[in-house]
Amino acid sequence: MPLRLYTGTVILLHMSTAWSALADPHRRAVLEFLRERPRAVGEIVDRLPLTQPGTSKHLRVLREAGLVSVRREGQRRMYALETAPMVELDAWLAPYRRLWSDRLDALERHLDQRAKEEE
Repeated sequence: MPLRLYTGTVILLHMSTAWSALADPHRRAVLEFLRERPRAVGEIVDRLPLTQPGTSKHLRVLREAGLVSVRREGQRRMYALETAPMVELDAWLAPYRRLWSDRLDALERHLDQRAKEEE
């Protein structure tokens, strides 16, 4: 039982780090850019309105949050999107999507009923 609590705590801590990393619009732009394919740091720097050191700081935050990975290819560092944290975030959001979907369905039924009553 304590192992399960510990595992849940680790997952929540990891998700908290991922949420914090996603809070910045520059980091979200990097993730969007990396969806297409892995990119060299230079390509990412060219895409963002930041300096190379500023971009590197954002990449470090994303890497520490587990959202991207880095590998060396000769002199270049290639960054790639890591999907596992996104899957965890998506799983966490699923009940909230269902909640809103259910509420929007109820609103639609209510509005349809009112429209029928007004006819």
